[in-house]
Amino acid sequence: MAKKDDLQQKIRIKLKAYDHKVLDNSCKQIFETAARYVNNIVGPTPLPTEIRRYTVNRSTFIDKNSREQFEIRIHKRLIDILDPNQKLIDALMNLNLPAGVDIEIKM
Repeated sequence: MAKKDDLQQKIRIKLKAYDHKVLDNSCKQIFETAARYVNNIVGPTPLPTEIRRYTVNRSTFIDKNSREQFEIRIHKRLIDILDPNQKLIDALMNLNLPAGVDIEIKM
């Protein structure tokens, strides 16, 4: 016999961006849109920030001890929507989010 949790559908939205302010605004926009259609929304949950560091020599071949360091920070958020309906899916598809935000949607 199937449990109640096994029959429940879920949409998982994973957002990534370099700028945390743009990412938070996108999360707020998705949350407000989803709140109009369903009650069960979990998130936005902040995930660990991925930091990529690069070390580069300043000179081509002379001074090995002189180096520059750069880093890129990738901020991530997670939103779960429980028991979605068709109106919510249509509203999320028509949502206009700013450039620079990567979205992954899993059902």
